[in-house]
Amino acid sequence: MKFGGTSVGDASCIARAASILVNAAKECRCVAVVSAMSGVTNRLIEATNHAEAGNAVEATAILEALRKQHEVALTSLLPNEKGRESIRGKLEEVLAEGRRLCEGTALLRELTPRTLDAVSSLGERLSAPLVAAAVKEAGAASEAIDATELVVTDAFHGGAEPQMDLTREKSQARLFPLLEKGIVPVVTGFIGATVDGQLTTLGRGGSDFSATILGAALNADEVIIWTDVDGVLTADPRLVPEARTIPEISYREAAELAYFGAKVLHPKTLNPVVQAAIPVWIRNSFQPDRLGTKITPEGRSIGGGVKALTAIRDVTLISVGGPGIVGLPDVVGRTFSTTAAVRANVLLISQSSSQNDICFIVASTDAQRTVEALRKEFAKDLAHQDVEHITVDPNIAIVAVVGENMRGIPGIAGKTFSALGRDAVNLIAIAQGSSESNISFVIEEKAVKQALVTAHREFGLGTPHG
Repeated sequence: MKFGGTSVGDASCIARAASILVNAAKECRCVAVVSAMSGVTNRLIEATNHAEAGNAVEATAILEALRKQHEVALTSLLPNEKGRESIRGKLEEVLAEGRRLCEGTALLRELTPRTLDAVSSLGERLSAPLVAAAVKEAGAASEAIDATELVVTDAFHGGAEPQMDLTREKSQARLFPLLEKGIVPVVTGFIGATVDGQLTTLGRGGSDFSATILGAALNADEVIIWTDVDGVLTADPRLVPEARTIPEISYREAAELAYFGAKVLHPKTLNPVVQAAIPVWIRNSFQPDRLGTKITPEGRSIGGGVKALTAIRDVTLISVGGPGIVGLPDVVGRTFSTTAAVRANVLLISQSSSQNDICFIVASTDAQRTVEALRKEFAKDLAHQDVEHITVDPNIAIVAVVGENMRGIPGIAGKTFSALGRDAVNLIAIAQGSSESNISFVIEEKAVKQALVTAHREFGLGTPHG
């Protein structure tokens, strides 16, 4: 069971998570993975930025505020002062490490990826002892465990990849003996370590990923991700009031939605469990009686067709083009090898058959360096007018229509586009994935809400299927 930041956001949330764990532990052997309390990781990153600017005082002030926040939770969770002492000692150790790292960074005025990982992991290392203490208080034996003892990764700081064989070996050796004794391990999410013990992180939102890595390593029956929403929804309820929870979807549909920015899952979350076919649940820790969404290898077919919609906003459309590129060899190859070289994440590609224009979309954070690299790559062609322009449009968004086996159903694209046309939503580009489970289209950013509401209505997503 994984508990996200909002599910351990304060003492009352932690107590609620603890009672969910204690009830589960009566029925079966259960491992918890926890995030930092909500907002803590952002504050820690803020502290490292102050430290890098040489401002150790500001950095230490943030750590002091975090100490108080965790102390308040501790006092509320454990009525007995004696019980608090050992936990307070653990929290102090973690915070002292944070202070040392920030002071060192401030002296050198240099923030290495390795130090950033170490500081941004402190939040999980503060929340795990609190959750373990709360589980104990609620009546089940529990122990906080650092994921550096379990999850072995490569050395790519800020987005490490797990090495499953070693992780399986270490996790089973460390956790099975505890589970045998009826102890609930509470593991820090988001963190791993290299073979030689160097701490790494799995990337922002990586606690979900931690949970499925451990689920696969321990051959779990299922993984439950407790969060603050009722599961995977047909659309963002802030934009589409009629959105509702989908009872069951397939790995592939969930992965498409995660990739296209539906905030429910970290994009890599499902990788570890796919081979073992372990179901993953998304449930609401604030409404634990609701069933949530079950993600399974096949999902539940509604006869094929559209399951959900999602929109990504912080994206930029880049086009490379002009009539001169028709005869130019390998414009496409050069465009994308240049884009890959700057590690930009390309979300969608659209090219006209006349080849006058190649359009593609990247995350807005990648846009500037991508365009600079392309202008450099095509400098000669731009001078000779073979390539007329490299243009950028930041005011766009992608809407993805996701569902299993859509290719086998005639008219989904047609239905989508005629409905959008009726509601005067202008389409800039269209792409259909070969995965058969996604049609994406590019629109002006200001039309996102209208496009989602229109498509949601067109496919009857607001009416529950039996």
